[in-house]
Amino acid sequence: MAQRAGVFFGWQVVAAAFVVAVFSWGINFYGPSVYLHALHAREGWPLSLISAAITLHFLASGAIVTRLPGLHRRFGLVAVTRTGLLACAAGALAWGHATAPWQMLPAALLTALGWALTSGVAINAMVAPWFDRRRGAALSMAFNGASFGGVLFTPFWAALIAACGFAGASAWVALLVAAVGWVLAGRWLGATPAAMGLYPDGAAGPPPARPLAAPAGPLWRQGPFRSLSLAFALGLVAQMGLLTTLFSILAPALGEAGAGVAMSLATACAVVGRTVVGVALPPGLDRRLAGSANFLLQAAGCLVLVLAGDGAVALVVGVLLFGLGIGNLLSLPPLIAQAEWPAEQVAAVLALLTAVNQAFYAFGPAIFGAALQGWGAAAPPALAAGLQLVAAWVLLLGRRSATAARR
Repeated sequence: MAQRAGVFFGWQVVAAAFVVAVFSWGINFYGPSVYLHALHAREGWPLSLISAAITLHFLASGAIVTRLPGLHRRFGLVAVTRTGLLACAAGALAWGHATAPWQMLPAALLTALGWALTSGVAINAMVAPWFDRRRGAALSMAFNGASFGGVLFTPFWAALIAACGFAGASAWVALLVAAVGWVLAGRWLGATPAAMGLYPDGAAGPPPARPLAAPAGPLWRQGPFRSLSLAFALGLVAQMGLLTTLFSILAPALGEAGAGVAMSLATACAVVGRTVVGVALPPGLDRRLAGSANFLLQAAGCLVLVLAGDGAVALVVGVLLFGLGIGNLLSLPPLIAQAEWPAEQVAAVLALLTAVNQAFYAFGPAIFGAALQGWGAAAPPALAAGLQLVAAWVLLLGRRSATAARR
């Protein structure tokens, strides 16, 4: 096989995956906060009722995503991704046009399908075949689309809603995602390195073999999987819960405008942190150590928020430290799975891991909202710090069983 001239096609696939991530997170991850506010303002429905529909969105997606590797094998990456993007578009349209509470049910199920078919497991499936040695950098760049989904889509939603209402805004978003996504998936996601006469990373030959013995038994009975899934589930509960309450914690000291800027800085730091880890992570370093260090960094930021009181500078420092770790909760699990399971099992590991994570973090906003209401502004970051410290310990504890499983 020979390397074709020009830019390695794998980097074009990374760019396509980046755009898919922007659409997916913009509609399915950051979008629900927009739906919550817009439907409450337009229809007057209780926040608890709309929040229940959003929880259904995340829980149903977790149930669907376990089927994704099988869907990719049966129907192919292009067809499944197109279906997912069309579900995202239809789901956004359904949320925007809901005029009775029961209509949030089909809306939530549509966005759940879209989220399952286009989020983290899907992004890994797009990028992984093209990279081996540089997979960390490639995944980091693709997953940066998740952060940009928040940076770009949240103000985009707001501007469209202000101009043409929630229903009109959802129609424009649906049209954009369906039109661009259909073309993008067909142009960049149908090829494979072998079909194009290429090797991963654009190298002159295949990557060195890394034979890994398949751990015995179903995934949920394997010690390495249990520690990996529990650690990141706890970390994501902390992250989702704190992000949900962070604006309310910051606003009294920084003002609403300042709190908004601080939230944007957290998102920017997520891009920085993910990129640094993806590019600079040494190939020989145990990736569980990197994951534990990331949890500890976020815990440190949370503790600064606990101790900051009304100090504006300390609050911003806490937000920055916490933000640097946000992105790595998406990009590190695929790298850990790559190192600890045979290549043919990685997709199944990530699918079940994602399902476990979503089953946990779907309840994060409710838990942290209750903590804020019951014990004040210091409670959510204190709770998050505790969860992240436990997550770091669990991930390190799993090193022993992961090493034993590889022998």
